[in-house]
Amino acid sequence: MRKPEEIATAFAPKDALDGKTEFFLVGIGGAGMSALARMLNHRGYKVSGTDSTPSPDTERLSREGISVHIGHTGEPLKALLDRSSVAVILTDAIDLKTSPEFNSALQLGIPVFRRSQALGWLLRDKKVIAVTGTHGKTTTTGMLGSALIAAGLDPLVVVGANIPQFGGPVREGNGEWAIVEACEAYDSFHDLSPHDVVLTNLELDHVDFHENYENLRASVLRFVENIPQDGKLIFCAEDEGAADLAKRFSGSKIGYVLNGGGKAELKIPGRHNKLNRTGALEAVRGTGADMTLAEAGINEFQGAERRLQVLSEGDITVIDDYAHHPTEIAASLSALRDRYPGRRLVVVYQPHLYSRTAPLIAEFAHALDAADLVVLTDIYPAREEPIPGVSSARIAEKLSTAVQYVPSRHLLPLKVARLAREGDVIVGMGAGNISEFAPRLLEEFSRKSGASHRVAVLFAGDSAEREVSILSGKAIHRALSQLGHDSTLIDITEALLGKGDLSALIGPNRPDVAFLAVHGTHGEDGALQGLLELLHIPYTGSTLLPSAIAMDKAVTKAMLQAHGILVPAGSKLSNRADPVNVRVPLIVKPNAQGSTVGLSFVENSDQLSHALDQAFAYGDEVLVEEWIKGIEISTPVLNGQPLLPVEITPVSGFYDFESKYTPGATEEICPARLPEHLIRKSQELALKVHHIIGCSGATRTDMIVRGEEIFVLEINTLPGMTGTSLLPNSAAAEGISFEQLCQRLLEDALRRDAAKT
Repeated sequence: MRKPEEIATAFAPKDALDGKTEFFLVGIGGAGMSALARMLNHRGYKVSGTDSTPSPDTERLSREGISVHIGHTGEPLKALLDRSSVAVILTDAIDLKTSPEFNSALQLGIPVFRRSQALGWLLRDKKVIAVTGTHGKTTTTGMLGSALIAAGLDPLVVVGANIPQFGGPVREGNGEWAIVEACEAYDSFHDLSPHDVVLTNLELDHVDFHENYENLRASVLRFVENIPQDGKLIFCAEDEGAADLAKRFSGSKIGYVLNGGGKAELKIPGRHNKLNRTGALEAVRGTGADMTLAEAGINEFQGAERRLQVLSEGDITVIDDYAHHPTEIAASLSALRDRYPGRRLVVVYQPHLYSRTAPLIAEFAHALDAADLVVLTDIYPAREEPIPGVSSARIAEKLSTAVQYVPSRHLLPLKVARLAREGDVIVGMGAGNISEFAPRLLEEFSRKSGASHRVAVLFAGDSAEREVSILSGKAIHRALSQLGHDSTLIDITEALLGKGDLSALIGPNRPDVAFLAVHGTHGEDGALQGLLELLHIPYTGSTLLPSAIAMDKAVTKAMLQAHGILVPAGSKLSNRADPVNVRVPLIVKPNAQGSTVGLSFVENSDQLSHALDQAFAYGDEVLVEEWIKGIEISTPVLNGQPLLPVEITPVSGFYDFESKYTPGATEEICPARLPEHLIRKSQELALKVHHIIGCSGATRTDMIVRGEEIFVLEINTLPGMTGTSLLPNSAAAEGISFEQLCQRLLEDALRRDAAKT
């Protein structure tokens, strides 16, 4: 955004463009700049430029022979050989202080110009009809261009947005007339020399530059005072601002109003567009065009991109609209009500600029109240710094209609797709990057639905159980693939720390659900769950808080004790020097690892020191517990229902990491060889622990049965899914195959996610 002092000092005078034969455009991918690039190229000049990102416009320019560099650097300018013939053209969106191209041009002595200067220079031999005003410039310019084209006058038309009928934002013509959208922002229209001016309306806008209405009106008045004696001002007499300015204008003028709501049936809806049509027709009268042909051309005009542009018509209609001022919003919503009577109108709105929003918060709320549901996202700032107290939330607070506030625009397609109902008319609205919303909503609607799902199996990780997780992940992946799901294995640690690439987890191709197969730290402790919460991807297993609690064995024991559940006596050590208050025999293990990682059985005090060293190797906290001897069992819970307990009988007599994961090292008997009442007791206890911690999906609670007593050792929130894992063995004893187990966990994750909306 330009400042007055920059305009006065940073740019060369317009006539310094005379004699230039090569043009380098900075921000070449924008609608206005790409139009300028095509005009220069069409006239035989050498054109190149740069933009921050590739886009359909930059790709089209490249196909037309224009060299486009992606990424802002000054290097392409330094490579130019004959710099005396070069002019650098900047869009007003480029910040001069940080622009490498601007700084390079200064160093190399290459003159720099605004886009508006270059446009005015190109139009110097044309009779220009300039269309200006706070609202409706683009549509009125397109209508007027269509009128003269239909009348055979072959005009040059330059618009601030793509016009599908013109093939872009510019339509070349060899006639004497040029129809140009003349924007009042940053005084850019002062670089034009108009023969006639159409003034659609005038309200306070662009306060970041003009500061107040009086300054804006003075700028527009200076512009129209450049109209020659044989030219005229065509103004909307219905609009208070336009009518007031016309009174101050000393030249020839014609006011227009909409009589009877307009007779013609336009291709684009709304009273405001009928009024635009009236203004365009009034401007045509001075060109000598056949009015019948001209009027037919206007009536066939199909509109500009992002001006109530229908992207999809059907049970749910999706529309993209540029409205970013309360008056424009009100006009657009009125037009939509007329076109789609009786249908629910959902407006997804992004305010544009803090400076524009600040004085108009109440007006925005009043205009948006015409919708049935408003989904607000954060303000598009461009390069503005936030203004304290100015937020989309302020608009939300003043709305009377239903409202949802979704701060991140990236979440809008997902959230709105869930809110959508059959019959809805959904319109993405605003002047910022909200333009991405409507196309992405259509992509969201087109995501595959049905019995099969897109599943990301997250496995491996960076814990001591990485290898076990790899086995679990591959087994789950095979099962899901056999079930017909589109399953993808993702080594989450490699994705995060190796490639630094999460593209498989974002955007329209993201998974429907993540199946978690990462065991131990950063998999079962809430870290991975937190990442998926930020990515808004549903996942199997427990949520963040239960996962974190269950991984902290000391906290889990304290919670269970508070509910009257038996747990082994013991203490937590925070460093090697802490006293051990438990007598041998005892068990030593890390406080936050998998159930057998770093675990030692201490039968005499001589073994304690080594056991502590081994446990502290895995973390800063260690649990020392009494060694309760009895029958070790593990009782799973699957989606809120307990399964049969598995009796664990290691060949070595010690159920450590080796015995747990080595095939044949442990005999696993299901159901456990316990009396029926103890089996039921273990199931009731497992379910109680599952609910106390707040778990979801599948859990596995490890216990020791000593006589009639059952002690809880810990709960695992992501039980292993390998060939030696306890959960699949227990499920199989209940008649649940491994594939069915995976399917049930998948469905549970999707069901819980659906319940959020």
